[in-house]
Amino acid sequence: MKSLRFVSAEALVADAQVFRKSLSSITHNLFPPLFKAGYLLEQGEVIHDLVENWPLPDLDIGKLLGKTVDHPEDLSSRACSICLEGCLTGLKDYVLNCSSPYAKRLKTVDLTGIKDVEVQLCKCKKTMGRWARTELLSKLCFDLLVDLQQLSFNPCVFNTAIDVLIDLFVTERNYELVVQALLVRKHCPLKMRCVAFRADSLALRKLFYIIKLTEPSSLLKLEVVHNIRLEMEHLQVLLNNVHFPLLSSLTLPARTFNVRRSFTAEDEAVLTNIGEKLSQMTQLSELSLAFSTLTGRIRKLLSPLKSPLKVLDVSNCSLNHADMAYLANSLHSKHLKALDISRHSVTDLYPSTFFKLLNHASHTLKTLVLEECDIQDVHVNMLLLGLIPCRKLEELKLLGNPLSSQALKCLFNVFTDLPVLKYIEFPIPRDCYPNDISYPIDEADLSKFDHQKYERVAEELNIILLQAKREDIKASTPLFGGYDAAIHETGNELGTYLLKSFRDALENFSTALQEIN
Repeated sequence: MKSLRFVSAEALVADAQVFRKSLSSITHNLFPPLFKAGYLLEQGEVIHDLVENWPLPDLDIGKLLGKTVDHPEDLSSRACSICLEGCLTGLKDYVLNCSSPYAKRLKTVDLTGIKDVEVQLCKCKKTMGRWARTELLSKLCFDLLVDLQQLSFNPCVFNTAIDVLIDLFVTERNYELVVQALLVRKHCPLKMRCVAFRADSLALRKLFYIIKLTEPSSLLKLEVVHNIRLEMEHLQVLLNNVHFPLLSSLTLPARTFNVRRSFTAEDEAVLTNIGEKLSQMTQLSELSLAFSTLTGRIRKLLSPLKSPLKVLDVSNCSLNHADMAYLANSLHSKHLKALDISRHSVTDLYPSTFFKLLNHASHTLKTLVLEECDIQDVHVNMLLLGLIPCRKLEELKLLGNPLSSQALKCLFNVFTDLPVLKYIEFPIPRDCYPNDISYPIDEADLSKFDHQKYERVAEELNIILLQAKREDIKASTPLFGGYDAAIHETGNELGTYLLKSFRDALENFSTALQEIN
């Protein structure tokens, strides 16, 4: 329930002009609830004026929009474009404003608490995602420096120094702008401090250059994804030349490792060296190696780590029995909170070691992803034996497995006993597809199922949850995978980059043929 103070704050910010006239008489302790009230009502002008005159040393958007005594609703998942633009432009004007009735005490602005989600509850429905926030802040930082050089300002402006913490997202399209902002950081009053860095659709030369500009010694999370051709040798060069002492999360693009090629003694040495470099990241607790071929080499990469991993993604890594045995008996197994082992036939290839891994992780595991693992009806009892001890499990994803509607009902009847389970992704039942369908199902055939029968089965599964009084569990079947905010925001650029890469490959192939002839 909203407090009387918050209701009063809403009434004040409802009219931007009235609020502006009252701004000089507002006490410092009212700025936080007024900020949240302005955000809730999508009053971009009010947000701008509040930030321009912010009287406190910190402005943490995640805390301001999160659950508070005055208003328990968490608004941090509303990446409202109107409000965020008002906030960032207000920050620039804070630096330039020499007539504010409040002393300039602001030292830190934290933008990292904004959550990008699929369903936006803000009325405007216009979001400012991570990529757009990166672009706007970079532009404002550069424009601010230009303004300070061209216009006449009070000398006190040049004494202002504000650290702006942000999760940067860089692609080819905003690369130059972000580089400019990072290069002038020393001279700009607004100093971009990168907490997490995500890169996509970049040449390696540009990737290595901008990573050095981000102050990697303070970087907590690094994501190199999709359209970046980072191979094992490139990763070794990066880790040999750039140190990440505080890095806690690392995501590498598909095919970074490929041990199925002619793997030489020199390649083994490179892999060993990378493992040693990873071990120097003493804070590393999250590692994603999805779509790298690591058959028989997972021990070499992970055993040097001095601290246990809590999040591990080895989906589609072609792991063998030795790899699974290592994971089941490793330091990491008893600390895992999230495990993605999709596209491995865990119940056929190495059932005992996989369930040993589950047993070791049962006291900590919160998220388990087993997509396209060829889990069939005959494996249901085995799967349940492995899952029942996982009493802290909150998310379970089983998409792409050939399970019948009857098998799913059996699973759901047991899922209701998992006390904190909140989210299930279940596959389209096998009996909803034609008899001649083969698994894994091609993307073109995914939607060729009996939709009416699926709806009936989904309703029956929902009834199982309701009868067990587990309305808190959400169950769904996202046909083409879960929502990815980053891909949603930059999907067009990603597709364009893929087409360009394909065209370049064809041109190179054509040139090579001509040279041969």
